Amino acid sequence: MNRICTLLILACVMPWFAIKAFVPRSEYPRPQFERDAWINLNGEWSYQFDFSKSGDERNLKQSSGFADTIIVPFCPESSLSGVGYKDFINAMWYHRKLEIPADWCGKHIMLNFGGVDYKSVIYINGVEVMTHFGGSSSFSVDIASYIKSGDNDLVVYVEDDLRSMMQTAGKQSRRLESYNAFYTRVTGIWQTVWLEAVEKGGLKCCRITPDLDNGRFVFEPEFFDPGTAACFKVQILDNGKLVSTVEAAASNSAVVCADVKDAKTWSPETPYLYDVLISVMDRDGNMIDEVKSYAGMRKVELRGTKFYLNNEPYYQRLVLDQGYYPDGQWTAPSDSALRRDIELGKQAGFNGARLHQKVFEQRYIYWADKLGYLVWGESASWGMDWCSPVAARNMITEWEECVRRDYNAPSLVAWSPLNESRMDDVDGQRARLTDDLYMITHRLDRTRPVVTASGGDHARLTDIYSEHTYVQDPVKLYEQLKLDADGKPYVNRPHQSQPYRGEVYMIDEFGGIRWVKEMKVAEVGSDKDFWGYGSAPRTEEEFYKRLEEQVNVILSLDHIDGFCFTQIVDVELEKNGIYTYDRQQKFDMERIRKIFTKSREQAKKEVAEMLQQLNYMEPDK
Repeated sequence: MNRICTLLILACVMPWFAIKAFVPRSEYPRPQFERDAWINLNGEWSYQFDFSKSGDERNLKQSSGFADTIIVPFCPESSLSGVGYKDFINAMWYHRKLEIPADWCGKHIMLNFGGVDYKSVIYINGVEVMTHFGGSSSFSVDIASYIKSGDNDLVVYVEDDLRSMMQTAGKQSRRLESYNAFYTRVTGIWQTVWLEAVEKGGLKCCRITPDLDNGRFVFEPEFFDPGTAACFKVQILDNGKLVSTVEAAASNSAVVCADVKDAKTWSPETPYLYDVLISVMDRDGNMIDEVKSYAGMRKVELRGTKFYLNNEPYYQRLVLDQGYYPDGQWTAPSDSALRRDIELGKQAGFNGARLHQKVFEQRYIYWADKLGYLVWGESASWGMDWCSPVAARNMITEWEECVRRDYNAPSLVAWSPLNESRMDDVDGQRARLTDDLYMITHRLDRTRPVVTASGGDHARLTDIYSEHTYVQDPVKLYEQLKLDADGKPYVNRPHQSQPYRGEVYMIDEFGGIRWVKEMKVAEVGSDKDFWGYGSAPRTEEEFYKRLEEQVNVILSLDHIDGFCFTQIVDVELEKNGIYTYDRQQKFDMERIRKIFTKSREQAKKEVAEMLQQLNYMEPDK
């Protein structure tokens, strides 16, 4: 219905040929590695469900079109896809025609997928060209040798078996309907699909590392067809003015350092980005490839029990963001919706977000870079049997691809591969996987801290020791979170195989106060239609009081070096957001902002006054 209404509105204001050419999510999907020669494949595809998984026997890979249509990049469970099928979809097939521009002949023709949940098999003209595992990671394949002149048939086969517990699921429900903190499923293509042409010897990728202390950016390129190109060139621009140029031999072993005098730093307060132009030339000096990118000069470091940004202590005031949308599920309806989510977070007083149980679209990361918003990258780890070697292998491979994809983003300041994991295995496999993920993440990225298992069992290794608490009463919260008689912070002891050993300590989930807009008295205390943590406040004023007292407690305790509040928006049945599911205000945002941006000194004063009024006595140590 939503799709029909949208088309009717468009019909009133747009000519018929513009409607036919309309492409949803038409923006370039990978802003830190952008080429001019590309084709967006979003829009209308045909599809067929395959509940019996018999499509291979029926030779559906040879299809030239299926009976039903779907709007890509929206999953079939979403209303924006035009399908809205909510039951389990264990397999399906997609099809669309491809016509390749004549001037792409002789080049690499890269078929790119932002995200397909979960297993996908790619066919061109009936021939298998790639199989990929991983619902969150992006992937590409060169289809040049499979393309013929004229029309070509692209078929994508998808399998998604949440109930197997062998794949990442995040917050997707393994029941028929959503319940508690488990929401509508996401099957198949859920991010942009696009083609791009790359000359022989062009860039495959380029890793960019800011080196603040030495005033330079370090570039590590990787090329298609090593040995074909001769020269790799980097140009760095400051508001259009060239401030650094460096050239080197085009080699996969190259490490190129570009000095930037008096470099401007990136932070949430001053999110300065340099434009970067990366070029590749052949031995005659002709341009082979050119990629537009950007970079932020920032440094993340842990010193003792403090988080540092650009060599200064920095207190993270984060909000939990689960990245769900009422009409698109995991997929934002528009690029402006991604930007709007970050603007809402900043409006509420947060300087960043913990991206929870989902690997977000690259366009979201771009807007975080652009607007100045710290983010933690997290996998969709829930829903897996962690003691299974198959599940572990699937997880490790997918996570590695995700870390590599977002390495260059200045806004990304921490990795968190797991969430609330527990050491409930009998042979040590879960602990082994937890340690493996920590070490693999650091081998891929030595510039950022790793929160091995947010609010869960960190096993032997973590850089930030994070805990979750949803204690609602401020005095009980204070009792829980203050240092104990031995000077140690709160640890969820039944779920920790190793004690706290002096790491940076954060409360990266708290709050979760349930509240619906225009709440009726009869709804208070009822979980029939919604839920949140603790009993619901009786009035909106009581909500502000509870929220402020909880934030005050966390801010007042010196050993806590940052927080993450649950959460930015309501999600389906979970009504504990600062905003509604459709991103409308629930509260006086000026009051909300003042609470989350309060100084730690003021919070200490108010907590002391609260405890004094209650005649609270500190127990003897």
